[in-house]
Amino acid sequence: MATDRHGHDLYNGTSEAAERLDRAVEALLFFRPEVTGEVDGLLAAVPASPVAHAFAAYLGVLGTEPNDAAAARRRFEGFASCLDVTGLPPRERLHTAAAASLLAGDLRRGSALLEELTVAHPRDALALFVGHQLDFLTGDALRLRDRIGGALSAWDEDDPHRGPVLGMYAFGLEESGHYAHARDTGSAAVERNRHDVWAIHAVVHTYEMQGRFAEGMAYLDARTEDWSAGNFLTVHNWWHYALYALEAGRTDEALGIYDAALHHQGSRGLAMELLDAAAMLWRFHLAGSDQTRRWEALADAWSARADPPFYAFNDVHAVMSYVGSGRVGEARRLIADRRRWLAEPSARAVSNHAMTAHVGLPVCEALVAHAGGDHDTVLELLWPLRRRFHEFGGSHAQRDALQKTLVEAALRSGRHDMARVLISERTALRPDSPYNWLSRARLAESLGDAPRAAAARDEARRLGRCGDLTADRF
Repeated sequence: MATDRHGHDLYNGTSEAAERLDRAVEALLFFRPEVTGEVDGLLAAVPASPVAHAFAAYLGVLGTEPNDAAAARRRFEGFASCLDVTGLPPRERLHTAAAASLLAGDLRRGSALLEELTVAHPRDALALFVGHQLDFLTGDALRLRDRIGGALSAWDEDDPHRGPVLGMYAFGLEESGHYAHARDTGSAAVERNRHDVWAIHAVVHTYEMQGRFAEGMAYLDARTEDWSAGNFLTVHNWWHYALYALEAGRTDEALGIYDAALHHQGSRGLAMELLDAAAMLWRFHLAGSDQTRRWEALADAWSARADPPFYAFNDVHAVMSYVGSGRVGEARRLIADRRRWLAEPSARAVSNHAMTAHVGLPVCEALVAHAGGDHDTVLELLWPLRRRFHEFGGSHAQRDALQKTLVEAALRSGRHDMARVLISERTALRPDSPYNWLSRARLAESLGDAPRAAAARDEARRLGRCGDLTADRF
């Protein structure tokens, strides 16, 4: 029986198929677009391989594209209908069950099955990668960290794939708040392979979460050729760069990145890219910056997708785009459609049901309330959720758009007590963030405390000019 590079048997496979599997896993670990072609080739070479079909199913789900998931489900069901699962070895049986669960919409069961698999097979890089991405999609920071940490000791120092495993671990560490350890771990992965874009991404997150935007920009600048083209994370890492630029007050640069990389006429309209664009424009929206032309184009892109209920995190960013473009009616229609779906008995079986009911819809309604200037309703909806936003997926950096919406609602509604708590929390965690000091200045001004307001603005200016960065918005 053929085996892959990590010593796992490939059921119903050949040595040629094992080589194809190795190439596909390699491409997956480094977010290379050729993974799709490699998996197609793998399926053609071993059409009876459970791992090959599970791999294709995983690709169909992880992009959060409903059409891709539906196509993957049809192909997988055709294969599974003729498969005697009881005759499979345990690893292939778990891959098959995990794929079936994911295609049925049960992300958490699929995640648990892959975790069970990696307890017995900690060097199954495919299972580790997919499980890690599921932990990200479901916002499970501890599992995002510990799934990889629990497998790490099984990977030898000289294994070429220990690097991307370290990169995954770095991201889990960052999302769990271990910023220094995450930065060191991610840097070690990048030293092993400078094209490890997930590890680069993990390090970038550590700077973002500490408000250290000058260091973050310098880190990305030093590695531009390694991350800025030819991989599935290109747009997302440009988004991080634009976040840094915005924090530094370089608004023109942030918008230039938006137009060149985040959303433009050549954009593919993928959900993962559209939500980055929406999250960026929403920050401009909160700051009172008129981006009507960009909002209109982005709302058109979301509307053209006409997505069914699939992933609440995407729905929230579609609603941001409709609200930002002034198309509140479309936002309300999306909300009404999701409410109808929640009432369907079959919807309860999928993970997105709880994500939508408990977080997605209240957030969408808060965004609509924000559009109408009803900041009391925004507070009513978001305040109880502010420590639960993770339950519908994404990273802390992505969800910070919602936290900033809550800060704005507290300031604009005159709820000084809530505003003080929120701004104090933020400043304690990110004392180097100009945004947090500007928010503190606004609060002091609303309380008539001119000296504190002036001191806070001075600190924002000082931080905005760190690292020779200009801060024109101050």
